[in-house]
Amino acid sequence: MSETSFDERRGRWRAIALITVLGFSSGLPLALSGFTLRLWLARAHLPLAAIGFTANLGIAYSLKFVWAPALDQLRAPPPFRGLGRRRGWLVLFQILLAAAIGGLALTHPAHDLAATLVLGGLVAFFSASQDIMIDAWRIEFFPMKLQGAATAGYVWGYRAAMLISGSGVIALSVVIGWQKAILLMVPLQLLGAAATLLCPEPAPPVARQLSVGARLRAAVVDPLAEFFRRRGAVVILAFVVLFNLGEALAGVMLAPYYTHLGFNRAVIAIATGPAALVAVLAGTAAGGALVARAGVGWALLTALTFQTLALVLYPVLGLFPHLPHILLGVSVVESFAGGISDAAFITYLSGLCNKDYTATQYALLSSVAALALRTIGGFSGVLAHAMGWIPFYEFTIVSALPAMVVMLIILRRYPPAERRMRAAGD
Repeated sequence: MSETSFDERRGRWRAIALITVLGFSSGLPLALSGFTLRLWLARAHLPLAAIGFTANLGIAYSLKFVWAPALDQLRAPPPFRGLGRRRGWLVLFQILLAAAIGGLALTHPAHDLAATLVLGGLVAFFSASQDIMIDAWRIEFFPMKLQGAATAGYVWGYRAAMLISGSGVIALSVVIGWQKAILLMVPLQLLGAAATLLCPEPAPPVARQLSVGARLRAAVVDPLAEFFRRRGAVVILAFVVLFNLGEALAGVMLAPYYTHLGFNRAVIAIATGPAALVAVLAGTAAGGALVARAGVGWALLTALTFQTLALVLYPVLGLFPHLPHILLGVSVVESFAGGISDAAFITYLSGLCNKDYTATQYALLSSVAALALRTIGGFSGVLAHAMGWIPFYEFTIVSALPAMVVMLIILRRYPPAERRMRAAGD
C-alpha cells in the first residue's frame, strides 16, 4: 500500500471518528427532552395529557428550517467567528446546550413544572440548532462515496448517546436521584465541542457581493424554489411527514405505558440498555448494507415494514405486564427496526439535498420529518387516556400504514436517483 493511500485511509477513519462523536453530541440531548424527561414526569405522578404535550417541547426540531438560512449566510459572533462558517456556530450552540442541560438538572418538576418545561424547551432548541450545523458539515465535508459510512458513524454515535441519556440516566436516578444523574450529562455534552475543534472546516462557497434582498433570496427563496421545482416534491414531503407517524404516537407514551404496566426504573433501564444498543447498531449496519445492495427506496420500504411489526409488539406487551423478559424482547426488536430506519431515512434525506443549499434544504426535510412527533405526537396522552392503552397502541399500527402506500407511489413514479448516486460513489 502506498504512503498516499495509507494517509487517505487514515484521514477517512479520522473523519468517520469525528462524525461519530458529533452524532453522540446530537443524540445526547434528545432523550433528555424526550423519553427520560417523560419518565421523570411520570414518576412525579403528573397527568398523561401533560406528559404527552412534552412532545411539543421539541417543536424547534420541526421549525429549524426557519433560522437555518441565517446560519447558512451569517458568520458566528466573536470569539467563535474565527473557527469558520460551520464550526463557529457549532461550538457556540454546543456550549449553550450544555448550559441548558445543567439548568434542566436543577429543576424540580413536581414543584415547578413550568421551569422544567422551559429548560426542556431550551435543550431542544439548542439541540436543533446544533443539528443544523452537524448535518451541513457532514454533507459538505464527505464525498458521496463516503456519505453512507458517515451516516453509519453518525447514527452509531447518536444511538450510543441516547442509551446513556436514556437508560443510563434512568439507572443512575435510582441511586443518586434525577437531578444529579442529568447533571452528569453536561461534561459528556461538551465532548461534541472538543470534536468540533478537531474537525476540518469545509471550503466556503465563492464569495459574492449581494444586496440584502439578493442575500435573502439566496438564503431562503432559492433553496426552497429549487426543491419544489422537482418532480414529485409534494409527494416526497408527504412521505417524509408520514414516515415516523406511527412511531411518533407510540414513542411519546412509552414511559408512562411502562410505568402503568408495573415496570420499575431498574427494569426499564435494563430493557432499553446495552441489548437495545447492540440491536440498534446491528439494525444500522443492516440498513446501510441494504441501502448499498437494494437502493435507498427498497431500504425505506423494508424499514417501514420492520417499524410496523415493532408497533404490533406494544399491544402484545400490554397482555403480559410485569414480565421483564417480554419488555426486553420488545425493546430489542424496536431498536433493531429503529436502526434500519435511521440508516435508510438519513441517507434518503441527504440524497435529496442540493449542495448549494445544504443547511437550508436538510433543515427543511428533517424539520418536516419531525413534524408528526412535535405536533400530533403531543396529543398522544389525550388519545391514550380516552382510548385506553391497548386500543391506543393498535391505533398506532394503523397510523403507520399510509407511509407505506406513499413509498410505493414514490418507488413507481419518483424513485431516488440511485444511478446518479452510485455513479458518484464509483
